[in-house]
Amino acid sequence: MIFFIMTGQAGYIQAEQQPKMDVHFIDVGQGDSILVQTPSGKNILIDGGPPDAGKKVVSYLEKLDVNQIDLLVATHPDIDHIGGLPYILKSVEVKQLLDSGKMYTTKTYARYISQILFYKIPVTIAKENELISIDPHVNVRVLNAHSGSENNNESSIVLQISFKQIDFLLMADVKKEQEEELLKKYNLDSEIIKIAHHGSSTSTSLDFLKEVSPRLAIISYGRTNDYGHPVDRVINNLIKVNAGIYSTAVFGDMTISTDGEGYLLMTEKTPVSILETG
Repeated sequence: MIFFIMTGQAGYIQAEQQPKMDVHFIDVGQGDSILVQTPSGKNILIDGGPPDAGKKVVSYLEKLDVNQIDLLVATHPDIDHIGGLPYILKSVEVKQLLDSGKMYTTKTYARYISQILFYKIPVTIAKENELISIDPHVNVRVLNAHSGSENNNESSIVLQISFKQIDFLLMADVKKEQEEELLKKYNLDSEIIKIAHHGSSTSTSLDFLKEVSPRLAIISYGRTNDYGHPVDRVINNLIKVNAGIYSTAVFGDMTISTDGEGYLLMTEKTPVSILETG
């Protein structure tokens, strides 16, 4: 494991300081899965990756001794985001589920709904500008949600999670059009951004990134994906705003630990280890 220290306005943090928040970007290949462990000990799981990633996510949770999810967020019903959720739902107790409200006619979506009904999990449909109450130390706000006839990606739940001076902007799979709307409505300035749609050409305009002004950009994608993710334009835009770029494809599982003033990034792999394994 290699450690990267990133500094906030108050300088780098010491691992033993409390309270702290840990945000885990789990390597699920071509998909998304993010675990947020709040200062008060609440667990928020955002998406579960594709179907074959369910076991990986559950194993990851077990290593952290996480046996309960206080809030599960399904950002939208695409297979690379909810595919692993049926296995997760039957393996880990889930107290509450936040769904985009966008329905989808696929077997994967049907299995997801079936598990929710079987385990009688309370479901809330996300509403734009909703503030989610889960931890008094942390603000979790919904910036984008399904509001009509948009496609799955346009309906994605976008979250901004703030702990003191550190903000995480989690963009799910929204497109440039949603980015433009967010710019009109919210202060998007955030230290860490999870790039939308795995670095696709549909998202991450330069104007948007200038407003966010991220220090660190996380991109979740599979090394051998068939979509060309991430595209050069997205990488070039991130370079133009001087953001550090880290991807699950290169660095594997990643954890950002913050005390609300600074943050520490820990990665499973190094670029050198990727070259050695081929």
